[in-house]
Amino acid sequence: MVLLDFYVFQAVKVLSQSAGSKTKSIIYISYWVLSAMALITILVLPYLNFDNLPKGLRNSIFALIVALFFGKLIAAVFFLIDDIRRGIQWVAGKAFFSNTEGADLQEGEKITRSLFFTWLGVAAGGGLLGSLIYGFSNKYNYKIKKLALQFPNLPASFKGLRIIQISDVHCGSFNDKPAVQRGIDKILQLKPDLILFTGDLVNNKADEMIEYMEIFNQLKAPLGVYSILGNHDYGDYVQWDNAKEKTANLDKLKSTHAELGWKLMLNENSIIEKGGDKIALLGVENWSAKARFPKYGKLRQAYIGTENIPFKILLSHDPSHWEGEVLTTYNDIDLMLAGHTHGMQFGVEIPWLKWSPVQYVYRQWAGLYEKNAQKLYVNRGFGFIGYPGRVGILPEITLVELTS
Repeated sequence: MVLLDFYVFQAVKVLSQSAGSKTKSIIYISYWVLSAMALITILVLPYLNFDNLPKGLRNSIFALIVALFFGKLIAAVFFLIDDIRRGIQWVAGKAFFSNTEGADLQEGEKITRSLFFTWLGVAAGGGLLGSLIYGFSNKYNYKIKKLALQFPNLPASFKGLRIIQISDVHCGSFNDKPAVQRGIDKILQLKPDLILFTGDLVNNKADEMIEYMEIFNQLKAPLGVYSILGNHDYGDYVQWDNAKEKTANLDKLKSTHAELGWKLMLNENSIIEKGGDKIALLGVENWSAKARFPKYGKLRQAYIGTENIPFKILLSHDPSHWEGEVLTTYNDIDLMLAGHTHGMQFGVEIPWLKWSPVQYVYRQWAGLYEKNAQKLYVNRGFGFIGYPGRVGILPEITLVELTS
């Protein structure tokens, strides 16, 4: 961070060279005060009880530091391109640097190439910083995604079945109960037949859910509410005094699902009947094809007893499970519902472009994917974690209608 600060400061000096001495002083002092505050905050965090700060303040501090860092990093990429360009010129025998305005100006150009790249870098870095700050306002901006999925083997009684999928609640990040209630109201207004939750109810600890029990226990549906665990639900990302304490936390979280009236599926299945027809709902614990995540899920165990059920839906938190095991071994699982990625809470989704940095880690990261007769839908997440906002990838409530 210090090296990056000094590197970006060189560009700040170039851009402010025509300013008066007082203006320069204000710019320089502001730059270094902000940079020093960010660095000092990171250095003292290990010695502070950061968890005791209000959640909104804690998340905002973290997000601003990250936004500032990545804004500078993006800007520095453009500065580096210009430095490389000038280095090549120097090697070729041209002037490496000159303080004379317009020394690197080509005929017909209004500004030097170096100044152009510097302004371009500032615009890119500032644009990123600005978008991340703007994204704070989107964290409760719930969007309903509606899709009709066709399956030739869907039993007749289940034609038109309305399924709500939500995922990645991360209630430990919430700090606005009325806003969360508005999201739950949107779900209830859709009058689903079945509600499915695909993991990560909390960030780390079961107690995070206490404040929001009265909101989430409103979720009811004629065919029930079913849920699974996500990678954050196991408490793997927090320091526990001992293994017993960690186990107790997980047990409490499992009880929380029951108190909400949700059927928590731990490597098991449920047969849903309607009009004499049956479909199978399979739910597994977290299973990831990525090496850094444990494989708690046991799909083979959950599959037992569903062999002769004509239509199967799998709840599995991590979308990498689809290619990692489902497609290769269980080609009669018709639909898998997942979450986990959040679409990284940052990206672009417009009719002609769908992009997020998370796509370089997960091949299936948001929306619908199909392979032969099998389908996967990845929900973008109801909540947020880390960065307390959303840019381009908004919190999602999915309404799936099954057709034959």
